[in-house]
Amino acid sequence: MSSVVAPESPRELVHVAVVRKVRKGHEEEFESLIAPFFGAAVEQPGACGAYLIRPILGTDSHEYGILRSFRSREDMQRFYQSDLYRQWTETVRPHVEGEPQKRELHGLEAFFRDQGPPPPRWKMAVVTCMGVTPAVYVFSRLIPAIFGELPGIATLVLVNLFVVASLTWVLMPLLTRLFRSWLGWGTK
Repeated sequence: MSSVVAPESPRELVHVAVVRKVRKGHEEEFESLIAPFFGAAVEQPGACGAYLIRPILGTDSHEYGILRSFRSREDMQRFYQSDLYRQWTETVRPHVEGEPQKRELHGLEAFFRDQGPPPPRWKMAVVTCMGVTPAVYVFSRLIPAIFGELPGIATLVLVNLFVVASLTWVLMPLLTRLFRSWLGWGTK
């Protein structure tokens, strides 16, 4: 589930990753509350979109990811200080454990975190392209083969969901380990 509004200016967007640990057995309630919240949030000034990342099926994880985009840092701060966000926090409190873990992401650096200083952007782009290219190729063929003829936007959304998930949990962790030395992180 996502809502996206195109930015009005060419400047770089601000991206925030949020992790929420949902109480066991409260997943359905959490998901039913987040859909209307996303709808209201996209109407906020400077909000450009939000995406929900569910735990991988078959795991015991109860951590949900939320990726948010804003036109500027000021828009981001205004959103997190808004009545809408405060009300959401109170509404969802019975269904989650602890406070949200927020982290601002900087473009490709999101895939190259926790390893030390980010490598040069051109190296991040090369490694990311090495992950994106096979993922797009595989899923753009696999999704139609599995689901048959779907409307173009449905196919696009499904392909993108699988590409992002495979990059996040499989390909980028693997590629950053394989190219660790080249990226300037030494060996481990």
